[in-house]
Amino acid sequence: MSAQREVTGVVDGVDYYELLGVGRDASPAEIKSAYRSLARTMHPDAGGTAGTFRLLREAYETLNDPRLRAEYDEGEPDTDEEESAPPPQPPPPRTRRPGTTRYRQGGRTRGFGEDPGFTAPAPRMALQTIPWWDRVHADEPILCVPRRGPGHAPGLGALATAALLLLALPLGILSGPVLIAWLVLLAAALGAVVVLSRRYQAAARTDRAFTAEFGGRQVHGRAGQETDELGERLTEDLLSRYLTRMPGARVFHGLAWPESVFADVHHAVLCGRRLVLVESKLWLPGHYTAGRDGTLWRNGNRFRGGGSRLAESVAAYRELLPEVEVRGVLIVYPSRWGEVTTGEATGVPVPPMTPEQFVREVGDWLAVDPCTVDRDVVRTVHGQVVSA
Repeated sequence: MSAQREVTGVVDGVDYYELLGVGRDASPAEIKSAYRSLARTMHPDAGGTAGTFRLLREAYETLNDPRLRAEYDEGEPDTDEEESAPPPQPPPPRTRRPGTTRYRQGGRTRGFGEDPGFTAPAPRMALQTIPWWDRVHADEPILCVPRRGPGHAPGLGALATAALLLLALPLGILSGPVLIAWLVLLAAALGAVVVLSRRYQAAARTDRAFTAEFGGRQVHGRAGQETDELGERLTEDLLSRYLTRMPGARVFHGLAWPESVFADVHHAVLCGRRLVLVESKLWLPGHYTAGRDGTLWRNGNRFRGGGSRLAESVAAYRELLPEVEVRGVLIVYPSRWGEVTTGEATGVPVPPMTPEQFVREVGDWLAVDPCTVDRDVVRTVHGQVVSA
C-alpha cells in the first residue's frame, strides 16, 4: 500500500536529487521518469523495503510539487510549524458536537507531537445519527446495468404476432396473395423470436460470467498491514461496517492510477455511477479545513504536517471513467490523544472529514442510488486494485 506521506523537508543525510539520480535543474518530466524507474525496483513488492520506498516517494512528491521544491531548494525546514495566514474559516467552539473524533487519556493533556504509544480506536456511530440509514435496506434486490438483453416487451410482441398468425390458419381464408403475405409475416415473426431468444441467452451468459467473477462480494482488496498504515485499516473497518449496508455499494482497497502498478489510492467506494476515492490520514488533533484551491489548514494556519495526492487521483479517475461522478475525501484520525474536527465540505475539491462526517455526508451522497451495480464500471475499478 502507498505510505502516508509526512512532509518533513530535508531528511538528515539524504539529498532528494541524489536519491532520484537527477540534477538540481531537472525538469518535472525527468523527475517523474526517474521516480518511476526506481520505484519498479525499490517497491516492497519488488524486494525493496517499506522505509526506503517511503523515502523515495517523499523525495518525488517534494520535488514534483513546485512550492515544496522551492522550499526544499531554499533549505527551509518543513516541520510541524505552520505559517500563519488568514484561515478560510475559523476553528469551531471547543464544545462537543456529534461527528467529531475526540480521544482523551485520563483527563490529562498530552504534549505536542506524535504519540507512538497511541492507537486511535475504530469509530463507532449511533445508527440514528446516520441520516440515510433507514432509507436503505440491505436485503433489497440489486439492479445490474447496463441491461444486456432486449427486454421482455420485444419477445412477447414477437410471440404474440406469431400466435395470431397461426390462429388465422384454420379460418380457410389463406389463398393466393393472402397466403404469401401470411407466410412472409409468419416467417418474420418466428425469425424475430429466434433472434431475441439468442440475445436473451447471451445476456444470461453475461450475467453468469459477472456473478462467477465477482459473486455477491462487496469488498475487494485489502488495506495496508504495515504499522504506519493503521489509518487505512480503520477506514477499511469503517467502510465495511456502514457503507456496505447499500446493496449496490462496492468497496475497493489499494488501487493504482491508470498505467501504474502501485497502490496510489487507499480506498474507493462505488455505488451506481458515483465513486468516492479516499485517503486515510493519521494527523495531529486540531481543526482541519481546505480552501477552494486545495490548500489544507489546521487551526487557522497553513498545514505542513502532511500531504496528499488525492486531487491527482480524482483527476486520473475522472479521465478513466468519464461517465462516472468522481470525488475525493481525506479521512483524518488523530495521531495522539485529542480531538479532530473538520469544516464544511461544500465547494472544496478534496475536503478533510472525520470518519463520522464521511459516513453521514458521503454515505448520503452514495445512497441516492443504493441498489444499482454498473457492471462495466465495477470491472474497470476492480482492474485497478493491486492489493492482495
